[in-house]
Amino acid sequence: MVTKPFPTIKTARLLLRKIDVDDSEVILFLRSDAVVNKYIERPEHRKTKTVEQAQTHIEKMNGLFDNEEAIAWGIAVEGNPKLIGTICLWNFSEDRKTAEVGYDLDPAFQGKGMMSEALKAVLSFGFDKLGFALIEAFTHVENEASKKLLVTNGFQLAVGRKEDGNLSNVIF
Repeated sequence: MVTKPFPTIKTARLLLRKIDVDDSEVILFLRSDAVVNKYIERPEHRKTKTVEQAQTHIEKMNGLFDNEEAIAWGIAVEGNPKLIGTICLWNFSEDRKTAEVGYDLDPAFQGKGMMSEALKAVLSFGFDKLGFALIEAFTHVENEASKKLLVTNGFQLAVGRKEDGNLSNVIF
């Protein structure tokens, strides 16, 4: 997988761009807001409670990109650099044929098709540019909005599959 330089993606309404330390306040919000994180179970050591922890998370994600282990985009509305969410491809299989997609979005922008637009673009990038054969998503069994988003974008429930260590999630 060769993705250098960082792959910026433009859609009709969105700009998917590299996340940098200037985005720390938004990343702190996205990783700590009760509404955004309602269905996310993070162990205590992975929770983001301070701007410094948000900066550390950004540096970690950018390091994973540098090592070709993940790609995390910030989602911004075209013409406004402030992030409204994030989306990533990560958890690549050893043979680089499978990846996992993850995402979060500011509640003020939910229900407007923004994440569906971002997801379509990232799936296209993952399949067409990176050559993944399969992209999976793990979401909480009660997260109806996420499940609907996934089904709308062609994902199918992997009936009977469970995530080790998190039985609250279903796999698409």
